[in-house]
Amino acid sequence: GSDAELQIERRFVPDECPRTVRSGDFVRYHYVGTFPDGQKFDSSYDRDSTFNVFVGKGQLITGMDQALVGMCVNERRFVKIPPKLAYGSEGVSGVIPPNSVLHFDVLLMDIWNSEDQVQIHTYFKPPSCPRTIQVSDFVRYHYNGTFLDGTLFDSSHNRMKTYDTYVGIGWLIPGMDKGLLGMCVGEKRIITIPPFLAYGEDGDGKDIPGQASLVFDVALLDLHNPKDSISIENKVVPENCERISQSGDFLRYHYNGTLLDGTLFDSSYSRNRTFDTYIGQGYVIPGLDEGLLGVCIGEKRRIVVPPHLGYGEEGRGNIPGSAVLVFDIHVIDFHNPSDSISITSHYKPPDCSVLSKKGDYLKYHYNASLLDGTLLDSTWNLGKTYNIVLGSGQVVLGMDMGLREMCVGEKRTVIIPPHLGYGEAGVDGEVPGSAVLVFDIELLELVAGLPEGYMFIWNGEVSPNLFEEIDKDGNGEVLLEEFSEYIHAQVASGKGKLAPGFDAELVVKNMFTNQDRNGDGKVTAEEFKLKDQEAKHDEL
Repeated sequence: GSDAELQIERRFVPDECPRTVRSGDFVRYHYVGTFPDGQKFDSSYDRDSTFNVFVGKGQLITGMDQALVGMCVNERRFVKIPPKLAYGSEGVSGVIPPNSVLHFDVLLMDIWNSEDQVQIHTYFKPPSCPRTIQVSDFVRYHYNGTFLDGTLFDSSHNRMKTYDTYVGIGWLIPGMDKGLLGMCVGEKRIITIPPFLAYGEDGDGKDIPGQASLVFDVALLDLHNPKDSISIENKVVPENCERISQSGDFLRYHYNGTLLDGTLFDSSYSRNRTFDTYIGQGYVIPGLDEGLLGVCIGEKRRIVVPPHLGYGEEGRGNIPGSAVLVFDIHVIDFHNPSDSISITSHYKPPDCSVLSKKGDYLKYHYNASLLDGTLLDSTWNLGKTYNIVLGSGQVVLGMDMGLREMCVGEKRTVIIPPHLGYGEAGVDGEVPGSAVLVFDIELLELVAGLPEGYMFIWNGEVSPNLFEEIDKDGNGEVLLEEFSEYIHAQVASGKGKLAPGFDAELVVKNMFTNQDRNGDGKVTAEEFKLKDQEAKHDEL
């Protein structure tokens, strides 16, 4: 066209142009104004501020009002405006001569309309969305904040810290309050906010100019309400659950601890060791104290803990402040410090009249396992029995108790709490600390022991000339060799009996030492005495 007509050259048009300028829109743009000879008469860049104005309402020269219509944000236009559509024959005193053709190099930065609302574009939504943001919820989210032209003005990612706030109670600009509603944890959306729902005419400091539309790319990481309690989702519940956990019980459990967005912050599996604690007594965070009640051994459950029942506003370690925590729990075992052993007899032979008692010598097979079925040890695998004297401290107290009043051929299961087993320490590399133990036992042999306090008894009447019988050389002194030879002869003939299950030589030596009252290595007739507490059972 001629210089008498408005001329528009579109020097750059962005690939995406969701909206163009219409009459009545408010725009922010940069420009450089020159005369045809290239002399500059004005520039928004020199003022370091966009030109902000309504289009089509007579606030601009006619040519610019027309030239801006149809522009996209980030579009650049070169505009030639004839005098009749600019300042005409009058010009602008000292700035624009009369009848001047004006050239404008225009870059559109922003566009909005007073009828605009918040625009929401969700570009990722997780498959599962059990809950969305409601008014008064507390949220943690990351965001990038840009203007419509893509210029970044703020980013939580750059600070490496989420933005944490309540929604819908005036802590945010109105557009963000509205734009966050209905989001799921894990959702990502773009929220576009017109300035009258953002920072309006005044903007916000030096970062956000007045009348700026704002674009927030938001990723929601966390969501809770101060009124929330814990939530429990049962994943696996064993068919047989004879007992559920109660306050005061001691639990051993494995767990994975994550944030709501799935970020792992801790795991007992990574340490290859259960977490062991009392429940209901304040040893763990309140949400777990509550969430671990009522579980079965072997149960798997998910416990979601709001921050006021977790680590609160401060957080802890790599747990952010105000974070909702998710614990995937697998209960390995639990017991109560007041528990005793549990005995279940699976088989008893028809003749079960002779029952094991303290002092008896027992030979038995066993499988030892944890409550979750993990095998610890097995005499069957070793191909030999385990042999003990009952009541002599050769096994843990719970096993000693579990082997009592058992007959040969009987099969039973004995469950032993840790305070009657291997305690808090366990056995390094073999038995975990504070573990409940399960023993499947079969008694194969029982040799009756001696009465309590005896290591040797006579099976008949004691000879009145006992010392003389032992002192074969008749020199009035009995040495250990003579004593030992005599006792073993009595046992071999069936006249005497040594306590079963002990080292016979050591027992005989202790008997001799008891008689050698002056410790000179020999026993005289004056030293030699019988233990006569029981009429039919005498011990040297």
